[in-house]
Amino acid sequence: MAVDWIGFSYAALVAVGGIVGYVKAGSITSLGAGLLFGLLAAVGAYLASQNPKNVWLSLGTSGTLATVMGLRFLSSWKFMPAGLMTLASGLMVAKIITGMLTRPHSS
Repeated sequence: MAVDWIGFSYAALVAVGGIVGYVKAGSITSLGAGLLFGLLAAVGAYLASQNPKNVWLSLGTSGTLATVMGLRFLSSWKFMPAGLMTLASGLMVAKIITGMLTRPHSS
């Protein structure tokens, strides 16, 4: 079983982003959301590491963040933090979907 290093790195980025948002702006919401979504992304990466077909938590987490942060980016046009998280989450969604489409199917 291969470890989903990209998924764990994404989870760390999300969690650290929440912590940075709290430290810089004092945003409890940013801290809570960052830690919650970082935890969900880490659990999703763990599940995908155990069974490569079990990507639904990772897909849901990164898809939700891509949508929410994408809307924030479109309203503010500020790359940090909304643009960065939109980009990272969109790349995660693309990675997961590409993996789903290229994985050999068993009969």
